[in-house]
Amino acid sequence: MMGLFYGFFKLKSSLVGAIFLYIYSFFLFPFTCYFVLTGKCILMEWEILSVSSTNISLLVLLDPIGLSFSNVVCFISACVLIFSSYYMAADYFLSRFIWLVMMFVLSMNFLVFIPSLVSLLIGWDGLGVVSFALVIYYQSSKSLSAGMLTALVNRIGDVTLLLAIGFCVLQGHWNVLFMWDTDLSVVVIFCVLVAGMTKSAQVPFSSWLPAAMAAPTPVSALVHSSTLVTAGVFLFIRFFPFVSSFHGFCSSLLFVSVLTMLMAGIGANYEFDLKKVIALSTLSQLGVMMASLGLGAPYLALFHLYTHALFKAMLFLCAGGIIHNNSDVQDLRCLGGLWGQMPLSVACLNVANLALCGAPFLSGFYSKDLILESSLFSACNLVMLFLIFLATGMTAAYSVRLSIYSLWGQSNHRPLHQNFDESGEATWPVVILALISVFVGKEMQGLFVEFNCSYVLPVSYKFLVVGVGLVGVWLSVMAWRSPVLNEGRVGFSFLSGFFSWMWFLVPLCTQPVIKGPLVVGGGFFKYLDQGWFEIGGGSGVLFMVKEGARGSEFFQQKLISFLVMMVVWSSVLILFWVAI
Repeated sequence: MMGLFYGFFKLKSSLVGAIFLYIYSFFLFPFTCYFVLTGKCILMEWEILSVSSTNISLLVLLDPIGLSFSNVVCFISACVLIFSSYYMAADYFLSRFIWLVMMFVLSMNFLVFIPSLVSLLIGWDGLGVVSFALVIYYQSSKSLSAGMLTALVNRIGDVTLLLAIGFCVLQGHWNVLFMWDTDLSVVVIFCVLVAGMTKSAQVPFSSWLPAAMAAPTPVSALVHSSTLVTAGVFLFIRFFPFVSSFHGFCSSLLFVSVLTMLMAGIGANYEFDLKKVIALSTLSQLGVMMASLGLGAPYLALFHLYTHALFKAMLFLCAGGIIHNNSDVQDLRCLGGLWGQMPLSVACLNVANLALCGAPFLSGFYSKDLILESSLFSACNLVMLFLIFLATGMTAAYSVRLSIYSLWGQSNHRPLHQNFDESGEATWPVVILALISVFVGKEMQGLFVEFNCSYVLPVSYKFLVVGVGLVGVWLSVMAWRSPVLNEGRVGFSFLSGFFSWMWFLVPLCTQPVIKGPLVVGGGFFKYLDQGWFEIGGGSGVLFMVKEGARGSEFFQQKLISFLVMMVVWSSVLILFWVAI
């Protein structure tokens, strides 16, 4: 027994954290099933301080949404930590990285289980601070600029959430479960809308999500699958009974989400960075979740959030293994022919891509197909439906493009390279997530989606979803066979630059905001710090004292010389006068 404990404490910190999270998920799973099947909710209030008529309390909500979300987050985090022990084995500060990841998971659990707006800030701000520390983990100029962009954009959402807390004063409480209509309810809903849009990177706050790819790949697998980017979606699901009662919220959210889907889908087809392609696919799927909320189906959005978290984490882990084996090369044009070198990783990557496209009988199919059918059955206009299905076709196009360039295409590796996927720490988490993505979709659909209405659609509408995906696959294959598009020379045109730069959101979110303060700051530095402040400050005083001392010294030297000369000449004159 002592040897077992000694061996446990000799494990890597990443494996210890993974074991802890697996045990937590294992013991939480029966309670999650019980709460989901029975529909029970438990609201607990812990009174921290009570003075006279003022009390400070902490609310904890145990319900099917919170428990299932926590279970999925911790399970994916455990898989990511096991992969981290392989991917970051040579990192000297691995234990510090694991502590940051555990703090990230803890912040997400605070956000999930606390229904009070004030106490919810513990998890909300914790996600922002720890994500900044993880993005700048490598401490290069690229990661520092990406971390600053991530932190500043998310600060907008933090400020609006603080404003929502202030405007909720007319409610008399901050419990999101018991909100009612007041004079400031519209302002509160607008603040919550902006907060959720910034955290989930919806247009026009989308620029930080691809920039956050400067973080290590395990962080990307966690942040862009089930934690930071889904916090905004989870906030909307919690607030949905309150916010959906106001006219214009769902239509506005649907419009923004469709724009996000379209922008991310087209941009991913112009991108050659492996991690950025997957990040833009995350952005597109966040738009799908928001569209489901805009269509009035919050539980369907939650179901797609779970399925997307599982196969997107697997996709990032497969991409991390490919990058790690190819000397940290992320350019798709420098890969190819990996199907014969890394068969297990390639198989799991194809499963994740098929699930992302909504291929039948995979986990992504059961959620994405329902959302698209809901859009056909809803009162959306024709333009919205066209844009939704166009974005769906773009999803299939960039998924197949990713597989063609990295897996099936011509090998463009460096002369000396070695690819293998024989490490258990790298393959076991991917295999577990792949099995869940293949077999668990149908069961999760029965648990989380309430079939309280029936959709009656023509057969042509039923096959429209699959047909749009097949058209996207065909377009991707045709573009790959085109020599101009295949070599990437089209990237120099204005249109491709417009799409690859996410409709110029990246420069618009950085340069106009930063250039003005930098120019003004440069002017202040030149004319004040190096100008008047130097003259009137310490440097000017030092110069004046030095010049005064030099003048005084000069004056004293000349005065003494003059006095000596006067004494000498006076003595000579006196002697001459006496001699006469």
